[in-house]
Amino acid sequence: MVIFSVLLNIIGRVWQEFTDFYVSRIFPLWVETYGRLTGLFPFSVGEWMLYLAVTLVFLLAAGGLLYILIYIFRRRIWKIATDKRRLTEIFERCYRKYAFFLYWVFGIVCVVMTLNCFLLYQAGTVNVRFEIGGSPDKEYGPEEIGALRDYVVMRANELAPVFDRDENGYILYEKDLGGMAREEMKRLGETFDTLKGYYPKPKKLFLSGFYSQQYIMGYYFPFSMEANYNRQMYITNMPVTMCHELSHLKGFILEDEANFIGYLACVDSEDPLFRYSAYLSVIGYLDRDFVKAIGEDEEIYLSHPQISHQVAEDKKFLTSEAWDQVEKTAVLKTETVKQAADTFLETTLTLNGVADGTVSYSRVVKLLLQYYDGKLY
Repeated sequence: MVIFSVLLNIIGRVWQEFTDFYVSRIFPLWVETYGRLTGLFPFSVGEWMLYLAVTLVFLLAAGGLLYILIYIFRRRIWKIATDKRRLTEIFERCYRKYAFFLYWVFGIVCVVMTLNCFLLYQAGTVNVRFEIGGSPDKEYGPEEIGALRDYVVMRANELAPVFDRDENGYILYEKDLGGMAREEMKRLGETFDTLKGYYPKPKKLFLSGFYSQQYIMGYYFPFSMEANYNRQMYITNMPVTMCHELSHLKGFILEDEANFIGYLACVDSEDPLFRYSAYLSVIGYLDRDFVKAIGEDEEIYLSHPQISHQVAEDKKFLTSEAWDQVEKTAVLKTETVKQAADTFLETTLTLNGVADGTVSYSRVVKLLLQYYDGKLY
C-alpha cells in the first residue's frame, strides 16, 4: 500500500491528464458514498479519528519503551520469578501484534491521504476547470487592484450597519448557517458543473479552543470526507469558512482556490451575513496588495474609500470573550501551538508543490481580479 501510494503520487505529478480524470470522475464518488455515511453522524467523525490516531501512536511509543526495557533487563526479571517470565512473553507477543496492526494502518493512511488529499494538489487549477473571467497570464496593476479593493470596501461598509447587535456590538444571528452554506454551494454548482453534487452539513469542531490556538477557522478531514468549522470563531467568519471547506470536497484543495470559491458562494447570496462574510474574507488581502501596488503612498491610499471602524471591528477571528475562554482552558501556550501548526502547514504545502506555502492563501486576489475583469474595469 505504501508503494502504491508513492507510485500514485509520482504519476499524479508527471501525468496531468490522469490527475484531472481522477479528480473529476473518481474523487466525487467518495463524497457521494462514504461522505454520505459519515454525514449521518452529528459529530465530526474525522476529528475523533484524529484523536484516536494520536492515542494509538502514544500507546505504540509507550509500549515500545517498555518493550526495550524488558529486552534489556529480561534475564534479571526472569530470575525474580517464573510467572514474570510468562507475563513478559505475553506482553512481547501482544506488542508485536499491535505494532504489526499499526503497520497496516499506516499503509491505509498513506492510500487514503493520497487519494483524498495529495493527488488533489496536482489537479488542474480553477482557471482550467471552469472559466472565471480574464486570462490567467494577464498582469493587473494599481488601477485594477484599487478598483476591486474599493468595490469590496464600499460593499462591506454598506452592510455593516444592517445587522442586529448586542450590547458589545457583536452581530446577532439565529439562522441555520450550515444548511444555508450547503444551499449556496449547490446554487453555485448550477453555474459551475464541477461544484454539483452532494454536500454534507458542515460540522463543529469539538476541541475548537485548540484549533483557535492555531488560528484555524475550518478543517477538511480526508479520512471522513467532512467539512468542519471552528465553533468559537466570530460569526462573520462562519459562512465563508463553511463554503471554503465544502469546496475541498469537490477536489479544490488549494487554499487560494477554496477562498475564491467560498467568496463566490457567499457574495451572491440573498442573506446579508453571507455577503458580508464574503467581503470580509478578502478585504485584508486586497488592502495589503493595494498598498504594495501604490508603493505605500499614504496620500494615494487616503484618496480611496476607507474601511469603516465597524468593518474593521467585525473582521476579527475571535471575540475577546472567546479568547479568554480559550486561554482559560488551554493545556499549552498559544504561541507554542501556533508555531508548531505553522511549521506543519508550511511543510505540508511545500511537499505538495505549493512553493510559497501559506502565502498562497493571498493568491485569491489574482483570481478575484480575473473574475471581475470586464465587470469593474
